[in-house]
Amino acid sequence: MWVDSGVSPAVRVMDRPLDRRRLDCQALHARGSRPGTPLEVLLYPGDPASVVLRGRHEVTDARGLALWAADVFRVLRGQEPVGASSALNSTEFLEALYPQGLPPIPRGAGALKWPSPLGRVPGSSRKVMWRNRTVNGTHPAATAKVAAALAAAYGPGGRGSFFVPVDLRRHDPDIRSTAWLSQALVLDVEGGEDWEQIHRKLLAALAEGEEVALRTEPDMMRVPRTAIRLLSKAVARAAARSDRYSGLAFVTHLGTFDLADFSADGFRATAMYTLGGTGPGAPPAVDLMDSGDHTEVTVSWLDGPGVAQRAEDLLDTVEEALSPSRNRRWDGNLTERAVRGESLMELIRAQVRRAPDQVALTGPEGDVTYREISDRADAVAHELHRLGVGRGCVVGLLADRTVAAIAGIWGVVRAGAAFLPLDPLHPDHRLADVLADAGVRHCLVQQGHEGRDLFSSGCVPLPLDDLSRAKPGQAEFPDVRPRSDDLAYVIYTSGSTGRPKGVLIEHGNLLNYLHWALDMFRIGTETRLSLMTSLSFDVSMTSVFGPGMVGGAIVLVPGRINHLTLRGLLERSGATMLNLTPSHLDLIGQLDLRPTGYTGVIITGEQLRVEVAARAQRMFGEKCRIVNQYGPTEVTVGCTAHVFDEASDGGAHAVPIGLPGYNSAVYLLDERHRFVAPGETGEMYLGGVQLARGYLGRPDLDAERFVRLADGTRVYRTGDLATVLPSGHLAYVGRNDDQVKVRGNRVEPAEVARALERHPSVERAVVVARTRPGGTGKTLCAYVIPTAEVTPKELEEHTAALLPPYMVPAAFVTVSELAYTVSGKVDARALPDPFAADDSSTASAMVARTASATADPVTRAVAEVWSRVLAIPPERLDEEADFHRLGGDSLALLSMLAGVSHDLLARGGEEEFMANLLTIIDKPTLSRVAQLARTAGAVG
Repeated sequence: MWVDSGVSPAVRVMDRPLDRRRLDCQALHARGSRPGTPLEVLLYPGDPASVVLRGRHEVTDARGLALWAADVFRVLRGQEPVGASSALNSTEFLEALYPQGLPPIPRGAGALKWPSPLGRVPGSSRKVMWRNRTVNGTHPAATAKVAAALAAAYGPGGRGSFFVPVDLRRHDPDIRSTAWLSQALVLDVEGGEDWEQIHRKLLAALAEGEEVALRTEPDMMRVPRTAIRLLSKAVARAAARSDRYSGLAFVTHLGTFDLADFSADGFRATAMYTLGGTGPGAPPAVDLMDSGDHTEVTVSWLDGPGVAQRAEDLLDTVEEALSPSRNRRWDGNLTERAVRGESLMELIRAQVRRAPDQVALTGPEGDVTYREISDRADAVAHELHRLGVGRGCVVGLLADRTVAAIAGIWGVVRAGAAFLPLDPLHPDHRLADVLADAGVRHCLVQQGHEGRDLFSSGCVPLPLDDLSRAKPGQAEFPDVRPRSDDLAYVIYTSGSTGRPKGVLIEHGNLLNYLHWALDMFRIGTETRLSLMTSLSFDVSMTSVFGPGMVGGAIVLVPGRINHLTLRGLLERSGATMLNLTPSHLDLIGQLDLRPTGYTGVIITGEQLRVEVAARAQRMFGEKCRIVNQYGPTEVTVGCTAHVFDEASDGGAHAVPIGLPGYNSAVYLLDERHRFVAPGETGEMYLGGVQLARGYLGRPDLDAERFVRLADGTRVYRTGDLATVLPSGHLAYVGRNDDQVKVRGNRVEPAEVARALERHPSVERAVVVARTRPGGTGKTLCAYVIPTAEVTPKELEEHTAALLPPYMVPAAFVTVSELAYTVSGKVDARALPDPFAADDSSTASAMVARTASATADPVTRAVAEVWSRVLAIPPERLDEEADFHRLGGDSLALLSMLAGVSHDLLARGGEEEFMANLLTIIDKPTLSRVAQLARTAGAVG
């Protein structure tokens, strides 16, 4: 019977970190420091620290040791230990399991006839050698795969005999015991057998309970220990002399362990593995343990000359069996490139000195030279420095795309601080939350926004337009030269928990991206690059900084984007390169323009359809490069790109996302975190120097999204699915979660639902992204279970007060209950589609569906345009039909307005009509649009 000795295990604090690969610390080889105690804890310092829990094999096995370790950490977390209620040893356990008698022990098992994969060792060797390897993913049938690989690599004629330790606890799932309850079965591998055949053989042996047969003879327990020692030494000498052992290897797969069970305050386990022992005449041991997203593999055997190197070779064999190198290595990741050492502002200063009178910015405010914008940025930097702003500070920027905004951003960077761009179109409540979350003490505010209710007592608004005016006699600001790990900017994105999250981008991240972007997009001295996306959208960073690094110009496009501003940009701005989303490009394609002089169009933010790219290529001409860029905010704007070629890309639905940029890498892993085979679909994990520092104040999200591959490479887990095409380029496939892109912006539907549930009349809300009939983009639809009567207008106004415009649902549907899948998730397929053609749903879909046959010619003509844009029959549109309620998002609205202008209005009337854009946005009904069109001269 096993009893508690009453003696606590020793705890030893070591004086140097543990080398987890070599594992040759002397303390690991020494016997326990306290006589009579079979258990011991070793604490190793370092980053990360290591905890070693040791147990002698006479009293426990790996599973028993893990049971004890889990209880230790449970107590450290302030919880009650579960304990080990069973006091049976292995013999007693087996006798209880087989009351009618145990099967006979096979004769001849364990004969010394197999060579060691690790070569010969001296007979006197007693020191154990360990080597560890981490392999990506968890691998079903790992034991069979390892046995097949070792037999093929080391066994005579491809044969091998393996000992596979089996946990006897499997026969009694309710038992909790720390005793040595492992027994090995013999797995014989014949030459030519593949791992699937071996796996079937292993499963059959387990089904028969063969591990029970190869047990320790009970009579051996009564042999004096002195005699056992002499016998063991004799067996060890015989094995060493003949270089033959009882098998080719021990192969143990201990199963899956939850690292959270072995963590506590101040210690978060990131890996867990076992260090095995060895016995006389025993072959090397290969132990596998699923730890987090990885498989930890440890080789244990007697030490000797060359054994460690041969162990590394054996680990290579094991890794190749589990994770083939053809899956791990992709030529697209050969992206190493030296980046120039100058800082961002040093590069821009160089352009100021080289050509001070060259145009740096152009737009509605006129041309601005490099000297002028530099002086204005210096003015901002001087004032920020006077206020104590510098390295480590975050400065808010609430501004449209203006000269003052560029001066503000450059000035913040020159002062050594990081900037946090805010979109003036976002509601005050959200902006206030972001400023508070980021701890912003100073915010540069464009004129007209200083009175908004978003500045707390701890955040001081600074007048951007005044501060960005150069002062007479003003000295050049002595730029603070940033380190590569200094913070450059913070961008907030939608969060699945209901609150946005701040992404921290460092100077090293940004500089690497910009150097790649300059080359990839061919941005040079003659480039005039548009800035037409919100400054809070990280895509804008290409335009904000790229031209200034090489002497090009930024073309500012402020205000709301509509077909008139797009026409002006394309025909009159002098721009030579566009930087925009696929939705904007799709809208441009509908304007029937023939712009000239364009050298490139950079597309970022959502999937680019081949149809849209091909139309753009024809519009801009063959000499204009259409470049599809991919990259989440967490990897600094973009990390892959592909130049569209209709000849090679034309047969697909979407344009490939191409190849990684400088010092960037893409890894495709399956749901078990294994590298996928070439041509298979996997989730994209992005690595390289553009990887963000993490999320601001969100260590939980950092641990979830910024993870490490088996070799220690830090990567960002995107949730995006992709595959490598036969061409060697990446193709985006979709998402593995609910996140969607709306007009290039990331949206977590859960955040929208949480906002809706803050309404007093909403008990529960679910938000689903749908595609309108005939459409391609995603539209948000909200489903609410109300507690009281509530109108769609009330829900829209409530949501708009909390969220950015692109996150406000296009349709609101009331339902009495929600259907769920067997996994407990809301069944989106069971929810009524508010854009469906029939009226059979019992839900109250808040959209207009009444036919109108009496409308005047202008209203009928407008209805035809709506029908074309929304793919809804015109007879379903009455005069009070609401464009938003019918599923039209803001870009669809712009497309509709462009259609009305084109079909019903002359050029002068078009401008008068579009001057009412805000009025239309406020109430986009069919009658309102028709009335404004008539006022502008439409006659139907």
